[in-house]
Amino acid sequence: MLNRPEKRNALNHELISELHQAIRQSASDTAVRVVLLSGAGSDFCSGADLAGLQRAFEAGVLDQMADARNLAQLFQDMRRHPRPIIAAVRGRALAGGCGLATACDLILAAESAQFGYPEVNIGFVPAIVMAILRRSVPEKRAFELITMGEIYKAADFGLVNQVFADETFDIDVDAYAGRMAAKSASALQLCKSLLYQMDGMVFESALEAGVQINAIARMTDDCKRGIEKFLRR
Repeated sequence: MLNRPEKRNALNHELISELHQAIRQSASDTAVRVVLLSGAGSDFCSGADLAGLQRAFEAGVLDQMADARNLAQLFQDMRRHPRPIIAAVRGRALAGGCGLATACDLILAAESAQFGYPEVNIGFVPAIVMAILRRSVPEKRAFELITMGEIYKAADFGLVNQVFADETFDIDVDAYAGRMAAKSASALQLCKSLLYQMDGMVFESALEAGVQINAIARMTDDCKRGIEKFLRR
């Protein structure tokens, strides 16, 4: 859980480091079936801590790149995580907070949640998340999202998997995550790995990657048990 409610869970170096640690620990814990990322308080994440960015203005370009690379590495670790990562968004997910939600594998949102990349409105750029956004929506939609800087309702954002009523949001999120957690862990891991492995592949290479994962999946204990159970019905 993002736990800076007094700052609307704004991202600073310390919070990103804590997220890094949590992501890496959960990746190595075989008892973890699904990772659920939420925000303490009324908002998911309001974006980068602008006070911290202001203090960094005097830093050189190499220091700026090192700071930006810290967030990029977090997004990469999330993409490589063996389990599904679900963003549960209440309130605002803006700028870097919207990027963090986008970096998750799935987004569940309360009906009143708000999303957007308003960086352009202050002369900034949602640069790091663009690699993920470009793979998630059509090019022209991505262009509009990053250049208009507007705020969208959950139902209109285009990246939300499920929208739940505010009143039952926590119950609905738990039920959704529970259904996913009940699936085969090995199958979910292979699905996620293959889907993202296909980024940038030509058609023939993507098919060959599918052949290899298909063969691996057949050899897992989960698949063997699942087929035996199906045939006994």
